[in-house]
Amino acid sequence: MLIGEVARRSGVSARMLRHYESLGLVRPSGRTGSGYREYSGADIRRILHIESLRSLGLSLREIGRALDDPGFTPSALVGDLIRQTRARIAAETELLTRLRRLDAADPAGWEDALRVVALLQALGSASADARQRAALSSGDAVPVPVEALVEAVLSEPEPNVAGALSWALARSEGSAAELLAEALGSPEAAVRERAVETLAELPGEGPAGRLREALGHPDAVVRGRAALALGARGEDGAVPALLDMVVSGHRDTDAADTLGVLASDGATADRVARAMTARLADTATRAAARGRLTQALADIPGPVATRALTELSQDEDRAVALTAAYLLRLREGTG
Repeated sequence: MLIGEVARRSGVSARMLRHYESLGLVRPSGRTGSGYREYSGADIRRILHIESLRSLGLSLREIGRALDDPGFTPSALVGDLIRQTRARIAAETELLTRLRRLDAADPAGWEDALRVVALLQALGSASADARQRAALSSGDAVPVPVEALVEAVLSEPEPNVAGALSWALARSEGSAAELLAEALGSPEAAVRERAVETLAELPGEGPAGRLREALGHPDAVVRGRAALALGARGEDGAVPALLDMVVSGHRDTDAADTLGVLASDGATADRVARAMTARLADTATRAAARGRLTQALADIPGPVATRALTELSQDEDRAVALTAAYLLRLREGTG
């Protein structure tokens, strides 16, 4: 079979076939009387093998080795190809992400585009100072896309830089609350914690709504941080989660302080005191938790809390009784 027919059947151009021959990859089995290359069936099968290996990303040198070395095993080479392909995909994905973020910033000209690129690079800097400066300068000349700021804050280990990124997100326009809420589903506890901490710093109803949803989160740390943030905003819907924190001992002092803030309203104070009393009466509540609940009653004004402390001053648990009696004396101004 002549080179033209081989090219037509194999899909490999005559020029490429000659290149393969120059490299020693393919050697036509014979020549016609006129001197034209003549390919056998085995030659054509070898050409098809070459094309199959090229489709896997092998270089022509690697293909020659694979076809001609009897001791060659593909496993090591395939493993290298997998690693190279993953690295290439990661690089291409990173490039695509940068391009999308640049597009989202909608720069007016190349000067603005270069500013955005510089800010994005600074957000990924190894220097905490550079990351903080980038966060604080976001939006001054050109806006940094919200997605980039969220990604940065979710991976930021330095509190000062995280604070600057939260400030930048509060100034930004976009779906920061939605992106942070998605991050609450991360399998990494550190990411979930950063997400809820950032949500707690953002103003507005959007972040508040996401924090309310987080009160039912399976992660106690997420629930607790959401409850503290909502309680600080005066939302009494956070009371059950705050009481859970007091009972569990997780940031119980912060939770008790927040309950005290919520109880500054008389009606809310009575609701909080009744909820505390119910927890104290629950037989499943352990002694240490009962002690913390009794102490938390100190910051709850009103007659319901006073009655609860009076009853607790006669409690069978001596530590609880002494604490309640002491708190009663403080209320009466005789402590």
